[in-house]
Amino acid sequence: MKKFTYLLAAAAVFAACNGENKGYTVTGTVDGAADGDTVYLGSVEGRQFVKLDSTTIKGGTFTFKGKQDTAVNRYISYKAEGKEGATIDFFLENGKISIKLSEGNNSATGTVNNDTYQEIRTQVNGLSKQMMTIYESMSDTTLTDEQREANNKEMESLEEKMIEAIKAGINKNIANPVGVQMLKQNYYYMSVEELDPLMPQIPAAFDNDETIVKIKNNVKKMKATAVGQKFTDFEMQTPEGKTVKLSDYVGKGKVVLVDFWASWCGPCRREMPNLVDAYAKYKKKKNFEIVGVSLDQSADAWKDAIKKLNITWPQMSDLKYWNCEGAQLYAVSSIPHTVLIDGEGTILARGLHGDEIQKKLAEVLK
Repeated sequence: MKKFTYLLAAAAVFAACNGENKGYTVTGTVDGAADGDTVYLGSVEGRQFVKLDSTTIKGGTFTFKGKQDTAVNRYISYKAEGKEGATIDFFLENGKISIKLSEGNNSATGTVNNDTYQEIRTQVNGLSKQMMTIYESMSDTTLTDEQREANNKEMESLEEKMIEAIKAGINKNIANPVGVQMLKQNYYYMSVEELDPLMPQIPAAFDNDETIVKIKNNVKKMKATAVGQKFTDFEMQTPEGKTVKLSDYVGKGKVVLVDFWASWCGPCRREMPNLVDAYAKYKKKKNFEIVGVSLDQSADAWKDAIKKLNITWPQMSDLKYWNCEGAQLYAVSSIPHTVLIDGEGTILARGLHGDEIQKKLAEVLK
């Protein structure tokens, strides 16, 4: 009887311990926070923070407890009146998770996914800090043009390293929640050649994830509109309201640069003088045309930008913003974005910007 009682007691202890292991405990600190301040646990949906739970800081720390069936990306957010706010995303999963919100040094560690994510975050944040230091130095009015140019090149180099670190993190972890989350956040940095082999590796648990479904559909569209493929036609309206098709300009013997842009896009406006220069250089001397595809919503803003930016080439739009049919068909996830098409309608290049456009046109329009 004593032995049976002992076994029952041992089983109860084991069950209690095992029960703790099945749940999560998130414990954290916030620099500059005070006891009584509120900390929120939430998700981000459509760029909006959605509060799921809250707690107050006691004895300098905050704690969330619960259970998770699977690891999910969540956010810890702090904002008290008159104080600097802080936010970090992490993986809410069963286990003991430690959160530290400290200016420029946020961290989430303690479980497998969070340790993996933190290692990548530390690398990316280090590069970001270097870029910010250079950016802040550019306000120095004593810098020469040569120094500014050197700083710009260094920032570009650091940005490339940061993107490569993100891509490496995605490739290494695509079969787990870390890689999938990073892919959802950064897929627009990646080409179809980089994305395509990753698709079969995404766990089946994410098959119905809205962003993953979008990425998979985009990959199909990117493959259909990749370099070497025939262009995909679409129909829109000119600023004057006339219905036109891309095929009215493409596949008729001229090399055509399709420029996806919008009046509200700062980088697009900064790139426009380069297109104006290319148009002036090649329009009359060579068989060359530019066709602008606007992701605007306001016809007035679109027309005003055409005039102010000295755009003299054909324009088309359906005024549907990011739901623009042309952008959807060509899987355009960021603008400005260009597609260069030869006289027969075959895509020669995608994503050319700045000097790349001039160099490619010089090569094609010999």
